[in-house]
Amino acid sequence: MPGTDTSRTSLAAIAALLAPDRPAVAEQVLHAHDDPTGYVRAYAARLADRGIDGPFPALAWIALVDALDEHRLLAEFDWKEDPEEIRSRLGALVSRPSVDPWVLVETEEMLLPTDEFLHACGRHYREIGAALVVLDIDSDCCPVVCLRGARVAELVSLATRAGFTAEVLGAR
Repeated sequence: MPGTDTSRTSLAAIAALLAPDRPAVAEQVLHAHDDPTGYVRAYAARLADRGIDGPFPALAWIALVDALDEHRLLAEFDWKEDPEEIRSRLGALVSRPSVDPWVLVETEEMLLPTDEFLHACGRHYREIGAALVVLDIDSDCCPVVCLRGARVAELVSLATRAGFTAEVLGAR
């Protein structure tokens, strides 16, 4: 559950997994976990864009999403995003795979609704040993991270231990 030592340890491990060479990500997440009021004060402008004006149980998870986004390790999509925009923003991630999964995307997939297109992308990423995972923030937007496929179970398990949800795209 958010706010516990298990949650803190799991959040730190997620930050290290998704941003191994960017300690600022873990620092922001732990700041939100350890001192939520101070975090809200320090990041008030950024949080206001999300409609957040005070501490709440999922603040450290939001801090993770925002810090990963700041370091180009996460792309956040609206529920009705254009597939070309999704493709462009996933391709701009620092954590994108070295092998281009877009050569596998079929033309008709570019016509799918956002949710279905993201799952199609997830399947193609899996074909090259990578994975796309949504860090669920209980919103109509979709924060997506990319990582090696071999690390997906670890991420999902850590998120669960922290009290949050990480959904693998393309697994269905």
